[in-house]
Amino acid sequence: MPTPDIEFFFRWFETLGGYLDREAIDIAQMPASEGGRGVVALIDIPEGQTLFSMPRTLLLGVQTSNLRFAFGEEAWKAAKLHERWSGIILCLMWEAAKGPESRWAPYFDIMPIEFDTPMFWSNDELAELNGTAVADKIGKEQVEADYHQKVLPAMKSRSDLFSPDAIPKYYSLEVYHLMGTRLLTRSFTIEQETDEEPATTSQAEDTITAGDISTENDHVDAPLEAKGEDEDEDEDEDADNEDEDTQTTMVMVPMADMLNARYKANHAKLFYEPDCLRMVTIKPIKAGEQILNTYGNPPNSELLRRCGHVDYLSLPSELYGDNTFGNPGDIVELPADQVVQVALKVRGHNETQEDILERIDWWLEEGGDDVFILEIDDENPATLESLDIPIAFARLILHDDEWERAKAKGKPPKPKLEEHTLRVLKEALERRLQDYATTLEDDERLLTLDSPPRKRSAIIVRIGEKRLLHLFLARTSVLLAKTWPSAKDNGATNSGKRKPEKGEKSRKRQKA
Repeated sequence: MPTPDIEFFFRWFETLGGYLDREAIDIAQMPASEGGRGVVALIDIPEGQTLFSMPRTLLLGVQTSNLRFAFGEEAWKAAKLHERWSGIILCLMWEAAKGPESRWAPYFDIMPIEFDTPMFWSNDELAELNGTAVADKIGKEQVEADYHQKVLPAMKSRSDLFSPDAIPKYYSLEVYHLMGTRLLTRSFTIEQETDEEPATTSQAEDTITAGDISTENDHVDAPLEAKGEDEDEDEDEDADNEDEDTQTTMVMVPMADMLNARYKANHAKLFYEPDCLRMVTIKPIKAGEQILNTYGNPPNSELLRRCGHVDYLSLPSELYGDNTFGNPGDIVELPADQVVQVALKVRGHNETQEDILERIDWWLEEGGDDVFILEIDDENPATLESLDIPIAFARLILHDDEWERAKAKGKPPKPKLEEHTLRVLKEALERRLQDYATTLEDDERLLTLDSPPRKRSAIIVRIGEKRLLHLFLARTSVLLAKTWPSAKDNGATNSGKRKPEKGEKSRKRQKA
């Protein structure tokens, strides 16, 4: 049986045209690491069954809230509220401030009010993330700049919409952070109808209050069967709310955001149709199982940054040994600057980064990365494929002939394995390990202690990244030792070029 607040939410959802298979699913309490709530199967559910659906009018975003209409389209854009997240966060604050009068009041009532994302960590807690991929991606300064430079002036310019007395309570920086985190952890990016206009006052104020929601189960027609395929949505905090090329928009999707995620555990997908969104099972689900909806199998660094928790699962023994835990989808970032610094040392002649700046600019203009993502290929974990791109970049910096050839052909060098390049990569990996204040052994010992949850999460992120660095470092060292056994570790003395052995040839990969 659902709790009273969940029951009220269900009734609201159904009253506004949503369909919910109450015989098949319910919302249950879950550990805090999984958001505190999740969706569970009450019965055995077959593949292809619709769990719930909702009309697009039930989505919460810039297009469905009436704030942009009330503010005025020209004024909205003049205030730059259509850029980044500021506009949709302001819409969330606006609707929440209405209280019971908001169309989405029962939805706000079940949203979390506390988060463990790094946005809310103390400086001491944040220090535990130094060296990780999380440290420079929290974006707190940018969020607060948007609030002070765009949102607050916009509100003050319209005292008819935002009472000066209401701003400290309903529109403060703290509330802005709360709504932004709700958006980060729970939103979806969906396809936007090209002829869609902002909600008019009559559309948006079709308010359902507590007195309008029946406590009895009224019949709600089930939606049509699925047709077509869904489109995966990768939420990107750096993207604008409304992408002019792809015509997408960021929204809150009631019910869909109740499904938690776990590495490579996906039971259902969200299908988009012109008038509604539907959550459909993609495999059979046993009674009592939690129903998961996973997108992209993010590494722990992203899980922690976006959701405030980490995965701690059994890892492949052939890579990490027995009884080792973490996130199989972990990655580690290798900044291109570190590769450049080592390559310059190998080139000698007291060269500086300014001397090879043209090569770096060319690399970036051609779409090359300034940060290389190192990860394990699930299908072929023994390969060095993640090193292909940094190897190609190192060869571009190291060899003048490769640079001239790249300019002439308009494409980067091939990732050939050669002694100079592997030594550059080896030292760059060693330097990357020095970015952390602790060693892998230190962190593994710290993990055995009774640490606060946030510190423990940071330790797990650090361990995952360091394991990968050590793994790629070991593979690089072994390859050097086997191929150039007479070479000394303090530098290479011959070109050592050879053809890659079978299984080492570069394969194209998408940028992470």
